[in-house]
Amino acid sequence: MAQAPATSKPHRAALKLAASLGATPLMIRLNPVESEIAALELRAEEAHYVPPQRKQVTFLIPLVGPHHVGDWPGVVERLNATLQCLLAQDNSHWNAVICCQERPTLPDDPRISYLPFYDPEPGNDKWRKLAALCDHLPNMDLAPGYVMSFDADDLLRQGVVNEMLTRQAPGGYLVEAGYVMDAGTGVIALADAPTLREPLRKPFWKLCGSCAAIAHDPALPQSTAFLRAMTAHEHRMFPYLADLAGHSLAPLSMPAVLYVLNHGENFGARRGRVGFKTRFVERFRIDDPDALAEIAEGFPQPEA
Repeated sequence: MAQAPATSKPHRAALKLAASLGATPLMIRLNPVESEIAALELRAEEAHYVPPQRKQVTFLIPLVGPHHVGDWPGVVERLNATLQCLLAQDNSHWNAVICCQERPTLPDDPRISYLPFYDPEPGNDKWRKLAALCDHLPNMDLAPGYVMSFDADDLLRQGVVNEMLTRQAPGGYLVEAGYVMDAGTGVIALADAPTLREPLRKPFWKLCGSCAAIAHDPALPQSTAFLRAMTAHEHRMFPYLADLAGHSLAPLSMPAVLYVLNHGENFGARRGRVGFKTRFVERFRIDDPDALAEIAEGFPQPEA
């Protein structure tokens, strides 16, 4: 299973308009792809739906297999840094599932579980692992909550789980503001919506896949099907597909995720797509010591 290609922007605009008007014949003529069909089916199911209280956040973490990397201990170390940020959250109502061919060393915490992955098909398997994680959701006995696909080398800011569960955004959340760090240089930049003063700045969700927490009701099969179809795409499709499903995503109130580049095993590096992000970090680097200290405080890690 390869990554599903994005649909064109004119197609997306037309389908969103047709969905907002309830123009079913036009929607059919636009020939929606699998993810768009799943979004429209969830939209229809929830048309007369009273959202339940969201009680937990579930993180789906696909982990690269040891046969695809040169430094497996380093991969596991970065995964545990990711998990330490979850363990440090001041709201304990979260869980995380890690999917991989080999079980990594994990913290001893009942909220953290491992999903074995046996698919022998060669090539990049990130999207097949995400599909397996979504297929696993009905087995987890979850309460209504939010589901977020999360890369195994990204870091979640302290307080994000609490914000999600306190605000109760009906459709879910989008990481519009976040940080990008070049591990090779230690430089950190802010990714956020462009402004008149900084028109070349990019929102975080255009740079990193750990960017969308979708409201999920386990009682609705259409909800699981939508998550599976959505995560088959690149993250730039996530806000559009969520809108199409009637799950408009609310921006989180603070830079919520830290994305680490150039640590040697980035997925993007294997596709030759990290260069422009490295240049982005240099362009929008943060040098203010107080700002850097605040960032360090927001992403706590254990002492080495």
